[in-house]
Amino acid sequence: MNPFNQLNEQSRRSFLTNTARTAFGVTLGGASASWFSSAEAAEAIEKSNGKAKNVIYLYMAGGMTHIDTFDPKPDAPSEYRGPIKAISTKVDGIQLGQHFERTAKHTDKIALVRSMTSTQGAHAQGNYHVHTSYTQRASITHPSLGSWANKLDANRLKGTLPPYVTVHSGNNHPGAGFFEPNVAPLPVGDAEKGLQNSKRRSDVSEADFNRQIALRTKLDANFGARFKKGQRSVRAYDEMFNSAVGLMQSKDLEAFDLSAESKDAHAAYGGDKFGKGVLLARRLVEHGVRFVEVQFGGFDWHSDNFTKADEKLPILDQAYAALLADLEQRGLLESTLVVIATEFGRTPKIDDDAGRNHFPKAFSFALAGAGIKGGTVYGETDKTASNVITEKTTASDFNATIAAAMGLPHDQVVFSPTKRPFKMGGKTGKPISEILV
Repeated sequence: MNPFNQLNEQSRRSFLTNTARTAFGVTLGGASASWFSSAEAAEAIEKSNGKAKNVIYLYMAGGMTHIDTFDPKPDAPSEYRGPIKAISTKVDGIQLGQHFERTAKHTDKIALVRSMTSTQGAHAQGNYHVHTSYTQRASITHPSLGSWANKLDANRLKGTLPPYVTVHSGNNHPGAGFFEPNVAPLPVGDAEKGLQNSKRRSDVSEADFNRQIALRTKLDANFGARFKKGQRSVRAYDEMFNSAVGLMQSKDLEAFDLSAESKDAHAAYGGDKFGKGVLLARRLVEHGVRFVEVQFGGFDWHSDNFTKADEKLPILDQAYAALLADLEQRGLLESTLVVIATEFGRTPKIDDDAGRNHFPKAFSFALAGAGIKGGTVYGETDKTASNVITEKTTASDFNATIAAAMGLPHDQVVFSPTKRPFKMGGKTGKPISEILV
């Protein structure tokens, strides 16, 4: 009897993972159990002429204040507006908070959505809702936007590089949800260090590496003949393994190497962690990655709101403005959608600790670049930024707008493993046509 016939899926998976780690010097990171479930295959879709071929999604974790950033209220009472002043921008009638001096020069490229509203006032639930268009539930994990984008446009899955990368996103990201692992994000924990464990170990020669690959293939053949046709999870794991090895052997791996960028480029984006993450996002998009998310944490300002604004907002302003200018100079802005999002806003009225608390009732998002009508504002809040008074917009609407900009069908139904229908734009999301071109 061939002893390898007795390998079950879990022992085989463990063996292959350990082999990859020790013999090849590569870690198949992020392979959680949810990666091994998959949706029913959706019918082929006819793609529209979406202008955005790529997305750079900048996520402000913690709940970024709206009244101090994209929806300033210079005429509000001082207990609302605080010391932060509104500044004029390149577009008449559009003002930003005073920390966005660089961004103010690019408002002709930007559409501000000042009428975001939600019922999710806790971080985990708000983050999940914005990323997926659905309410968080214990019984299911819904796919995030990047996974939807690549699920609905499978042509983007043909390259060596992963189609979806998250940078500095931590462990609270919904990832691929119930989709297949080939549309799950590849996490990069530190932009400056690039993709860890992605090169052949120095003590493993190319010949030995190839022999290990051949051995793995031989060991896998018998198991594969028995199980691959019937178990999607087995096929999915093999696809992930082969993709990892392919990336290791590809010149495209240099896309993750920030040392290839000039000193001027590093200086333009800022020497901080977020700036490096945004610079990496530009490199990845330039090399063909479809969807890159960069997270910037630390916006949960329950106290000392204005001191923290002085520290954090200039970092966002510099990296964001540098990205827009860089993409435009390289001819990439016309094909790249740049998004700024957060889980909710902050209370417009300042509390006793000079802070602002969670406020899902009203907040602001921004879109720029491909598919977007720049120099526009959609929706409005009242004179203290406390209530949305026109064009209420949900996360589902916003995500449907991203889908439309990408030429994807926001209302395309994809079924979960339990045969329940889901859509990129959620149950009720509708694109904001007023800001699309």
